[in-house]
Amino acid sequence: MPSLDVFRAITSNAAEMLGWQDRVGSVEPGKFADLVAVAGDPIADITELERVRFVMKDGQVVRNDLASP
Repeated sequence: MPSLDVFRAITSNAAEMLGWQDRVGSVEPGKFADLVAVAGDPIADITELERVRFVMKDGQVVRNDLASP
């Protein structure tokens, strides 16, 4: 499965299947803010997801290896 299809399956498609598309599945105002960020392009290299550098849970930053000291 192409990487972009994997991302859709685990985000917007999963939210729609659960009936939660009003709360999760995309980055929009009013939705839960659970995010991860990586330094590279996970579409080009899915293994970038093994090297998460930033995590936001419920709108609060819980990890930030991208910030300068």
